[in-house]
Amino acid sequence: MRLHEGDFMTVFDGQGGEYQARIEHLSKQHASCYLTSFEDVCRELPIPIHIIQCANKSEKIEIVLQKGTELGAASFHIATSQRSVLKLSGIKLNKRLERWQRIIIEAAEQSERTCIPELHWHPHLSDIPSFEHGYALHPHQSTPWQKLREHLCQAHSLAYAIGPEGGWSNDDLNVFAGKGFQNMSFGSRIMRTETAAPALLAATQALL
Repeated sequence: MRLHEGDFMTVFDGQGGEYQARIEHLSKQHASCYLTSFEDVCRELPIPIHIIQCANKSEKIEIVLQKGTELGAASFHIATSQRSVLKLSGIKLNKRLERWQRIIIEAAEQSERTCIPELHWHPHLSDIPSFEHGYALHPHQSTPWQKLREHLCQAHSLAYAIGPEGGWSNDDLNVFAGKGFQNMSFGSRIMRTETAAPALLAATQALL
């Protein structure tokens, strides 16, 4: 919206690195660019951090996707659980996934990330994949984040699971336990579901 033919800009394909380009032709619907150089720049976290977010209200998920992308999340796994309030399927699900994907790409552009986080939808919590080091955020009978810091620094990848309003149910926690997840608490206050993932990402980024 601010550039003209002949101006230079930075473009990327989401696979890492970025290109310097010159605008050859520009209209409201289309732009043609000539790629002048490639820079193998990396702005990713030292290890991939995956976010498993319970299917809450859509606007809460959008906050997690936007802020999580800016803070370096490697992937997002949106999963329905026993207390999920968001039920999607068919055309409605496809449209929502398209919107969420656009939010991720826009957040990557804004934060100058050169890799696009993956987005996955899981109709059942049991459908989520297993991870090397997985932690389900839970305020009770859990290991405090502070006591896990040394272990987190030694991990090759991490996954944080954030529950819905009201938290994970016992059945949900059993599903996570079956996939090797450990219950973890994060501070003495109870955070909103859309606050937890950005807070964990920021804290872990500072730790790493």
